[in-house]
Amino acid sequence: MNLKGQNILVTGASKGIGKSIAIHLLQANAQVGIHYNKGTIEANKIKAKYPHSVTFQADLAQIDQVQLLFENTIDRFGSVDTIVLNAGVFIPHLIEDVTEKWFDIWRQTMAINLEAAGLLTKMGIEHFKSRGGGRFVYIGSRAAFRGETEEYLAYAASKGGLTSLARTVARSFGKYNIKSFVIAPGFTRTEMAEDVIRKYGEEKILSEMALKELTTPEDIAPLVVLMCSGQMDHATGSTIDINAGSYIR
Repeated sequence: MNLKGQNILVTGASKGIGKSIAIHLLQANAQVGIHYNKGTIEANKIKAKYPHSVTFQADLAQIDQVQLLFENTIDRFGSVDTIVLNAGVFIPHLIEDVTEKWFDIWRQTMAINLEAAGLLTKMGIEHFKSRGGGRFVYIGSRAAFRGETEEYLAYAASKGGLTSLARTVARSFGKYNIKSFVIAPGFTRTEMAEDVIRKYGEEKILSEMALKELTTPEDIAPLVVLMCSGQMDHATGSTIDINAGSYIR
């Protein structure tokens, strides 16, 4: 699949699912904006291997940096065809925690997982309307549909909000040729998931799945390439589950 001529921004692209998405898009000849916060070394490795990538640093918990990320992307590329909203945090906070600590994690999670995505969506819609269309791909979670374990209330709530945001974009802005998709992974073998694997053990996690192997970022990334190609445009508003059969709707 050839995406030559397309400009695509991927948030949280220095590792995990975002990194795999960015690399697959680059291999399809798209020009890709590699957003990162602290993963400077990883982002620069991608840039060194793929000269048609550009790195952008921003802390998505800071609204002014979110806005600057979008503005810098447009300044560098001239226009954007697709925004892949992948960046997110998965931070536990127990009900038994001190309320102030619990709520700090809630606010941090919402700021990165939902508020930053909301602002990038607003700015993206304005940009897409001015140029006759565009696409959003939101990396959600099965947690939005089945719920999550008790220490991840904020994460589940943020992904529920992200899913509703994506569906509303599809319904409300399709008339401007703006398309919106959600990919809802289950447990995926990433650096972010390693703590959970160590805590519960891989066999415990696999016991919840129909397929007896963990989903990897490489299982998810090709679908994003397909969405960016335009061949799924009439599935706008859809959510695609990639969870190894651990939750079937």
